[in-house]
Amino acid sequence: MSTSAAAADAPATASRTRTGGPKDGPDLLEHLVGWTLVIVLAMLFTQTGLM
Repeated sequence: MSTSAAAADAPATASRTRTGGPKDGPDLLEHLVGWTLVIVLAMLFTQTGLM
């Protein structure tokens, strides 16, 4: 493969490459569950005297 052929293929594959990362934005339910977990853990730590 020549250098010019590799350079010609690069833009086409770069626009199609997916990394397997998260979607554009997390759902509202995911945020609520995450913050609920944070609050419950904070309450647990303060009640047990760990914090």
